[in-house]
Amino acid sequence: MITTPLTAELVHGAVNLELVDRGVRPHRLPRLVRERFADQQLKLMEAQPSGVRVAFVTTARSVSLEVHATRVTYQGIKRARGALDFVIDGAFHGSHVLAQGDFTELNLGTGTSRFTPGESDHVLVEDLAAGEKTVEIWLPHNEQIDLVALHTDEPVRPAPPTGPVWLHHGSSVSHGSNATSPTRIWPVVAARRAGVQLRNLGFGGSALVDPFMARVMRDTDADFISVKLGLNVVNLDGMRLRIFVPAIHGFLDTIRDGHPTTPLLLISPLYCAIHENTPGPGAFDPATFGTGTVKFIATGDPDDVKNGRLTLEVVRQALEEVFASRSSDANLHHLDGRTLYSAADAQRHPLPDDLHPDTDTHLLIGERFSEFVFGAQGVVSGLANRHNA
Repeated sequence: MITTPLTAELVHGAVNLELVDRGVRPHRLPRLVRERFADQQLKLMEAQPSGVRVAFVTTARSVSLEVHATRVTYQGIKRARGALDFVIDGAFHGSHVLAQGDFTELNLGTGTSRFTPGESDHVLVEDLAAGEKTVEIWLPHNEQIDLVALHTDEPVRPAPPTGPVWLHHGSSVSHGSNATSPTRIWPVVAARRAGVQLRNLGFGGSALVDPFMARVMRDTDADFISVKLGLNVVNLDGMRLRIFVPAIHGFLDTIRDGHPTTPLLLISPLYCAIHENTPGPGAFDPATFGTGTVKFIATGDPDDVKNGRLTLEVVRQALEEVFASRSSDANLHHLDGRTLYSAADAQRHPLPDDLHPDTDTHLLIGERFSEFVFGAQGVVSGLANRHNA
């Protein structure tokens, strides 16, 4: 077998690779941001390579990727393990669930934690067809991954990135929470259907209208940009309406400093019953501890809306007004998140933990986004064709 070093040319969707003892660790945010601005939650989330893939061209029929995972678990609660998804010449080939790795187990009742080291996973695929092919290995969206080694029975060369770049920022739903594998999270579903390159800045619990995130987006090359904001601000109870509105304007202004005419889509929150009319903060529902499935609740007082506290209904109205007030920007667009997931959808596809969609619902959201944004009548209809012309 031939061992090929994992370099930046082989890894798409990450901003850089950090050299670590085992190999390299993909990061989705620049080092300066990680060191200066990121709290522990964001540091944990940005090191989970949602939307990141190893991509190469080869005639190999046998491919093995060695990875070392680090994850967080919760005592008494079942959570899906990370997986590697193989895509060959654009077609899904198979998903391989990880079995090894380090983990930190948290006890939600006591607040204590326990760290357990583990071994690396060696994911081997031996049934590839003969001839030259493009292989993409999508990395887990829900576990930190160190890339240890790539082994093949024939040489590889980096696959050149193709298609326009879609830069997206959002919360845990954009990160992929509750989906079972990396190509089944809604941004990847939408990107693959539309033939665009995804750069996913979806971070669980961390879409908080941070100025540094806007600067990252300002400084990142992109052909299309979308921002889905509001849910994390509500469930953190992080802002009042007076602060939220100018913060959104400032966020958009900063992006426009680097992308003055790039199509930019402002997306309001998807439907989420617990926060529609009840402010945050959100919390784990203690009544579900020990049941094997944790759920979330909203703990705020609905009467406090009159004092400026935010709910999803308040946020949606505010974002509509922000969009309307920026009518001079012909390339700014708005999408009500309930177009992607509505109250009616919640009846048919309920959120398992009352906050995050399951895999089938991620598929539904991704297909709708692809149609409403990249489709024939979409915001950026024909973007891929224009890019390749």
